[in-house]
Amino acid sequence: MDFKRLEKNLCDNIYEAQLKLGYDKREMNFNYMSASLKHLIGSDVNEDILSAFADETEKRLGRLTFRPIKNGFCITIPAEGTEYVHNSSDDRSFMENLVSAVKGHCSTEPLLELFRSASPDVVIKEINNEEFRYLAYFPDSVPDEYYYCISEEEEIDGSIHGSYHRFIREDYEEFGF
Repeated sequence: MDFKRLEKNLCDNIYEAQLKLGYDKREMNFNYMSASLKHLIGSDVNEDILSAFADETEKRLGRLTFRPIKNGFCITIPAEGTEYVHNSSDDRSFMENLVSAVKGHCSTEPLLELFRSASPDVVIKEINNEEFRYLAYFPDSVPDEYYYCISEEEEIDGSIHGSYHRFIREDYEEFGF
């Protein structure tokens, strides 16, 4: 069984949370729906499969633990795993720039420009549904494989600031935005 995509997704989620909340050398919990886990590993998921995932990643992330939640599992990453991600030399500059821009309450256009500057092959579509205004993704998965749904939110002072939600392609397609 190939757990590389799940491990990368988990590490990306840890890093994004550390950018947003700060790094404080503690364990973290992430809830994954069973459908998302199935997309990430290509198979139905149960506790035995998650135990095999924990075995494969233990040297890097420490001993992961799992508990069932409604329609999925909560994955707990110990402090040594969050430290591993924090100290990783992977290039996550796009995520760093994106989180920084959103933290700065920028409008939507600078967010879209950030995507354009990250790759000339970026796809940006105006979707204007009830949830989001734009969809942005990189068809060649560079700098990453995620689908970003960008929305506009009005601030108390009347200004508009952009925000995003990040999905794997399969989850985005299943949601049917």
